[in-house]
Amino acid sequence: MQGDVNPKKFLGQHFLIDDNISKKIVDNINFKKFKKVIEIGPGKGALTKHLLHIKDILTLIEVDNESVVFLKNEFINEKLDIIENDFLKFDIQSAYPSEENILIIGNFPYNISSQILFKSIDNYKSVKAIIGMFQKEVAERIISKNNSKQYGILSVKTQLFYDTKILFDVSPNVFFPKPKVNSAVISLTRKENINIDCDLELLDRIIKLSFQHRRKKIKNSLKKLDIEKNILEDSIFESRPEQLTIEEFVKLTKKISSETI
Repeated sequence: MQGDVNPKKFLGQHFLIDDNISKKIVDNINFKKFKKVIEIGPGKGALTKHLLHIKDILTLIEVDNESVVFLKNEFINEKLDIIENDFLKFDIQSAYPSEENILIIGNFPYNISSQILFKSIDNYKSVKAIIGMFQKEVAERIISKNNSKQYGILSVKTQLFYDTKILFDVSPNVFFPKPKVNSAVISLTRKENINIDCDLELLDRIIKLSFQHRRKKIKNSLKKLDIEKNILEDSIFESRPEQLTIEEFVKLTKKISSETI
């Protein structure tokens, strides 16, 4: 492998080495829709070199100092905006307080890909879209609908705010080092009209508690919430979490918080 950056296992680095895949990812994006593009974990710049035409709105966030040094040398004439930081600790709201049209893009490290997604969801008002490389199994969980084995916390939390789609599958052979799993590039686009009229913190807690014991009925999984007996009589509490649609989780939250349905 050419270059001065050694992939680090503890960072979950698998460098993309097939230029056709990098180009295919970028070709799926209409950059005119965004005012800011954040590439997470650019590594050796496999995607970055295809983003140079948007460098005025592009920010690279890279936690690995060795990669930062490499990128600055590799793109020395481009004057790219590179932030050496952990994206999970990066304050999107403070950095871009009034921005609503951010695209998050990246060949995400497998070991933190779900956390990157949750961080983006927490900032859904700013993050308009996400296009990223995920482990295939994780990608399938993200896009899964109710009544499927893959349906869970990732599915519900993501689909509350975003329309999800797998763009294409990716072989382990296009990475160095080769991962032991298949990958997929997925697209998440913020829904046009988000109107989740319930307590979002309570909704988040209900989703997590429900899927801790996915084979149990909702009424048993949510015992920690001390729900009033008369509310538990609603038939929705007899369901298992994987049976509920996104809308039903919202309805359940409103029911528990005694809001008007």
